[in-house]
Amino acid sequence: MKNPHDKFFKETFSNVDVFKDFIKYYAPESIAKIMDYESIEPQKDSFISNSLDEFFSDLLFKLKLNDREGYIYLLLEHKSYPSRNTAFQLLQYMIAIWRKSNASKGSGDLPVILPLVLFHGEKNWHIPRSFGELLEGFESLPKEVKQYVPNFEYVLCDVSKLKDEDIRGAVQLKIILTLFRDIMIKTDDELIQSVTRSLSYLTQLEDQDSVTQYLETMIRYVWNVDRKLTNQHFHDMIHYIENHFPERSELSMSIADMLREEGRKEGKAEGIEEAKITTLVEVAVKLINKHVDAVPPALEKKLYKQDEETLNQIIDQATEADNMEEIYKLVK
Repeated sequence: MKNPHDKFFKETFSNVDVFKDFIKYYAPESIAKIMDYESIEPQKDSFISNSLDEFFSDLLFKLKLNDREGYIYLLLEHKSYPSRNTAFQLLQYMIAIWRKSNASKGSGDLPVILPLVLFHGEKNWHIPRSFGELLEGFESLPKEVKQYVPNFEYVLCDVSKLKDEDIRGAVQLKIILTLFRDIMIKTDDELIQSVTRSLSYLTQLEDQDSVTQYLETMIRYVWNVDRKLTNQHFHDMIHYIENHFPERSELSMSIADMLREEGRKEGKAEGIEEAKITTLVEVAVKLINKHVDAVPPALEKKLYKQDEETLNQIIDQATEADNMEEIYKLVK
């Protein structure tokens, strides 16, 4: 699956109750105070380009902010390391939202958009969060000049910093934040412990149909993320389900069938890894061609010999590099 995080993210955060709790517990109180929670409407729009949808997912929510129509734009960044270019990307997405709003209303004032970033990766977020800090010399500008230069800051939720006791809110919110935190940084055995903890949260849901649906989504997500989990790991999960959801005996059977089917679809692990490298190379080549220069055949051949981490670094650098030399420096 090209982006297993996307379906899990959208299915969870499109639930308005989950999104409300996310704002309540993880956004600044100043934002929560001006929101009309009853007016929240998830929108169907996505503003991520095809070349970046491997690494980003997004959701747009329309609502009343300070008694006026506004939006909250939630961007999920699921790379192994944070991107310095995030504020610039957010600006482009917000401009696209304003254009769409202007086209639908014809004219009038633009709506307020509050940008939020949800990050889960192997490294903590350590980069600037304001657009101005991306501009060369911005900090040294006189205060009376800075007011003429576009600038904004986004709200960041870095799940890698969350402790178990910090994870609060609706059951689905606790599950997704737990798994997003642990999916990239824990060992396989620790990840299974994290999954087991998430399964225990599901026992708090009263709606059994919701339990069934979300359980399948959760297990499918863990399966499709590129971890070297063994069949024994998944058998342990099924055993846990059988013990803790005895009234849903067919559930463990459907999960087992689903895993077998996914295994048939994906084939051998070597084939999966090869396909992933191919996808990353294709994305890298497209971005380098677009933002830097035409990729020579010799360089493209070398890209296929790089590991996943190096290719991710090249992809991130491709939108910021001034010349091909900067790309070559990353190639091993």
